[in-house]
Amino acid sequence: MPLVFTIRTQVVTANLATDDTWTDRQGTKRHRTEWHRLVLWRRLAEVATQYLSKGSRIYIEGRLQSRSWEDDHGNRHYLTEVVVSDLRILDGNGEGPAELDLLYGQGDSMAMAMASDGDAIELAGPSAASPGPSSASDDDGLPF
Repeated sequence: MPLVFTIRTQVVTANLATDDTWTDRQGTKRHRTEWHRLVLWRRLAEVATQYLSKGSRIYIEGRLQSRSWEDDHGNRHYLTEVVVSDLRILDGNGEGPAELDLLYGQGDSMAMAMASDGDAIELAGPSAASPGPSSASDDDGLPF
């Protein structure tokens, strides 16, 4: 369950698991799970609280932010978080609109648009305003 704080502005922290599966040279199937700390602010935090639950499949974009602190015993701790700017909920659960786009800029200014088709809830920051691939030849199955 995401941890929600309200400090004049809502913020949510959550953990995201990414899985990687491959076959090594000996033919053995390998699996690795990595955990990432997410931070979502303002409207992204509200929507994450409303629509996400454990096991939700999401796509995110954001920037890495590292910080460090010293605990009561003098031990130094380091943490790198993903400050999310674009969140797309990939699994349609039948709740809420079929697609929700949220574009935001500086401060609290927001614009919202809803579409009736599609099965994803999409929250996009300024970087997601560029159009996607324009032809089927761009879809080669590679994730990048």
